[in-house]
Amino acid sequence: MSAEDLRRLRLATDLAALCPPSRTAFSVGALIVAADGTELSRGHSREGGDPHVHAEEAALAKLAPDDPRLATATIYSSLEPCCRRASRPRPCAELIIAAGIRRVVIAWREPDTFVSDCQGARVLAEAGVTVVELPALAEAARAPNAHLAL
Repeated sequence: MSAEDLRRLRLATDLAALCPPSRTAFSVGALIVAADGTELSRGHSREGGDPHVHAEEAALAKLAPDDPRLATATIYSSLEPCCRRASRPRPCAELIIAAGIRRVVIAWREPDTFVSDCQGARVLAEAGVTVVELPALAEAARAPNAHLAL
C-alpha cells in the first residue's frame, strides 16, 4: 500500500457518489491507472443510464481490449469486483482477468446484500491477480450505499 494507492482509491470512492441510487445494486466507482501513473479510464455503476452496468465494466469499456497498458495497470474499485451476476454474462472479476490487469485495489468486501458469499477477491487471486484491500476507506465506500440500510 502506498499514499498513491490511498489517493486513487479515494477517487474511486468519490466516483461512487455519482451513481444514481438503486435498491437492487451497489453504488461503486472504479479507476484504471497505468504503471506510469497515467489515468486510463474511470467509471461508476449505472453510468450512462444503463441500470445494469458495473463500475469496473464501465471503466474497461472505455479502453481497447488489447491495450498493452492493461497488463501493468491497476484497477481501483470502491467495492470488491463481483464474481457472479444475473444482469450480464460475465462478472467483473472475470472481465478484469480477461483484460490482463494484474493488480486490483479495493476498499470494501462485498456484503451478502445481493450475492451471498461474494468471492471476487478469491477468484482474482486464484488467477494470479494481486488484490490489495484498504479497509481504511471502507466507510467512504459504504457511504454512497447508505440507502441500502447495510
